[in-house]
Amino acid sequence: MHMADALLAPAVAATMYVCSGTAAGISAHKLRKEENPQKLPTMAVTAALVFAGQMINYTIPGTGSSGHLCGGMLLSALLGPQAGFLSMIVILTIQCLFFADGGLLALGANVWNMAFYGCFVGYYLIWRPILRSGLFACAEEKTGQRARVILASILGSVVSLQLGAFSVVLETGLSGITELPFGAFVLLMQPIHLAIGLIEGLITAAVLVFVYESRPELLQDVDASDSGVSAKRSLRATLVILAVVAAVVGGGLSLAASSNPDGLEWALFGNTEAGYSENMGLDEETFGLSSSASETAGAIQEVTSVLPDYAFPDSESPAGTTVSGLVGSAMVAGVALLICAAGGFFRKRRANSAQEQ
Repeated sequence: MHMADALLAPAVAATMYVCSGTAAGISAHKLRKEENPQKLPTMAVTAALVFAGQMINYTIPGTGSSGHLCGGMLLSALLGPQAGFLSMIVILTIQCLFFADGGLLALGANVWNMAFYGCFVGYYLIWRPILRSGLFACAEEKTGQRARVILASILGSVVSLQLGAFSVVLETGLSGITELPFGAFVLLMQPIHLAIGLIEGLITAAVLVFVYESRPELLQDVDASDSGVSAKRSLRATLVILAVVAAVVGGGLSLAASSNPDGLEWALFGNTEAGYSENMGLDEETFGLSSSASETAGAIQEVTSVLPDYAFPDSESPAGTTVSGLVGSAMVAGVALLICAAGGFFRKRRANSAQEQ
């Protein structure tokens, strides 16, 4: 669902930067007051896992399309909505600048569409209410809790992607792209992202059930003392397993990613080469809007993107994908660690100032 710059008018892009920037500022302010030593390594590892997961496009059978993990729901369930949202910003920014995945002008919109809904709507309206509810109370506590995790994961992922897909339609409509009539675009975007969201929900549920079985206290809104399950693994072992999965997925399984266009590209351009519909039938070379702002953003990306499209420049070697997965995951983990370390520094500084007064 990474939008290209050509899909947005500069005014719409600027508005989305303001919206996403405001949400990021509020999130950072709230996290300054939070002290949780487990969050630093957990944020680094899970952010790397989501980056790696986004590299694998899975085929949507019978459509000629594919989808990939967004990860907002997963991160908010593990880190809370504020830390999850900031982690998603790190992921999307690194993808944009170093891998030319998503436009730089469109980055604010991509953060809103792919991160805000999963981290805030998915968490506050779906994850927290379901995890704190009495659903499946007739079952054994451990079984009931596991069922709530699965239900919240799937519902949260589906709703988040539906809202994100609809936002893409609204943003392109407000940008005045007449080649994308609102009704036809909605009818293409929503069903394909329903299928993508269902698969993402199952992937999210699998990861969160593993975490629940391993270290239940890592999940938000799960009371480990009342869950009926004791930790099977240490925190270190759990995070090492997730880190290994991130490395295997980003450095190895990404080579088997589907070559079909993702949901947004499929809606715009179709997949006639594989015998499927042309959908909106736009020309990939000339579609959308051109502006001085988008040209400037594109020029910046040409300089910063060392591994464009997750590959070595001017090379079709699969090693480029492997290197991209490993390097990108490491970069995301490193920046996440820096954010947590900076937060800890400012908390200590504020505490020392309060003691001196």
